Amino acid sequence: MAVLCLFLLAFLLSCGCTQSDDIRSLQAAEVREYQGEKLGSVGDFRENSLRGPQQVNLTEYRLVIDGLVREPKSYTYDQVITGFPAYRKVVTILCVEGWEVKILWEGILLSDLIGSAGADPAANTVIFTAADGYTSSLPLEYLVENDILLAYRMNNVTLPAERGSPFQVVAEDRWGYKWVKWVTGITLSRDPTYRGYWESRGFSQGGERNQSFLGR
Repeated sequence: MAVLCLFLLAFLLSCGCTQSDDIRSLQAAEVREYQGEKLGSVGDFRENSLRGPQQVNLTEYRLVIDGLVREPKSYTYDQVITGFPAYRKVVTILCVEGWEVKILWEGILLSDLIGSAGADPAANTVIFTAADGYTSSLPLEYLVENDILLAYRMNNVTLPAERGSPFQVVAEDRWGYKWVKWVTGITLSRDPTYRGYWESRGFSQGGERNQSFLGR
């Protein structure tokens, strides 16, 4: 029996089929409940982007933080997800089209990311730029006071391209057009009247979910 066990162990090691290898190779499974809350699914979203899902090359990707900052930054994908504390939060996204999805988001605090570049005291607005050229803005104070996340995972799975990989703004209590996907740039500004893609076409500048998304 001892000889047989040694033979089996040698066979498993030679083919790379050890238990630890199996564990490392498993993919994360989507969770549908978190701390007693029922969650929606990654597949519950509607595709409504301007130019379709963006396929961002993570090896070449850089996240640029510039504008009114002490020291402009350019981070790789890995530097972002390993260089800052990770947080989880359940937040519902509500689209102006009438659908909504509750998701467990995981990411880093935008305040931590911006803090690494050092915000100028005159800065009051943060402009987000996406890989497809889409832009929108949010007040700096709102991002800090509400612990707004820049997410890279949802329901325990890495953001797919359709959902904004590598990063999406989790703009809680704001309409969906404020949830910028495929974020490539974060620019600090002193111009609270900056109007992004939809805002320049008549959508609300603030995007507060408890108010109409039209006008203002």
